[in-house]
Amino acid sequence: MRADARRNYERLLAEAKSAFEQHGTQASLDDIARQAGLGNATLYRHFPTRESLLETMLRDSLKELGDTAEELMATDPPGEALATWVRAAVAHATLYRGLVTMLMESLKDEASDLNCACTAMQSSGRLLLERAQLAGEARQEVTANGLFTLIASAAWAREHAPEDSDQVLTVLIDGLRPRP
Repeated sequence: MRADARRNYERLLAEAKSAFEQHGTQASLDDIARQAGLGNATLYRHFPTRESLLETMLRDSLKELGDTAEELMATDPPGEALATWVRAAVAHATLYRGLVTMLMESLKDEASDLNCACTAMQSSGRLLLERAQLAGEARQEVTANGLFTLIASAAWAREHAPEDSDQVLTVLIDGLRPRP
């Protein structure tokens, strides 16, 4: 990439981060380009869709979430590893207002630019869940899809009802444990 194109790319990412932090994932892409001092054609040349922009912005943090899963599998007891990772996944899904909805939609849309990254994240969670189930530390009837629906629900609560979000997350994690 040429030096000027690289500078434009970096400015767009910096402005997108700021806009998403302030206005959520539905922030105006035209405003992002304008704040970066660029035309919207430049933004769309680098990031043809909102999802491609988000995927680029989230690439490192999603990889870290996968790395965290691998580390937890190697170091923590299965149930504890799953609980720790669920907390991290909920926190990640609420980096920007509206992100949890986009992440869940991308899991259903193979054409979405976020799909591959979200599928990899889901795979990490599935491995942690299966490991906890094999150890008898997670309910057998919970599926990977169910786990992600629960994570999305807790992320929604964190975004829309922050005063209750800790309680929701605690109940979610307690509910993953097998019944006595």
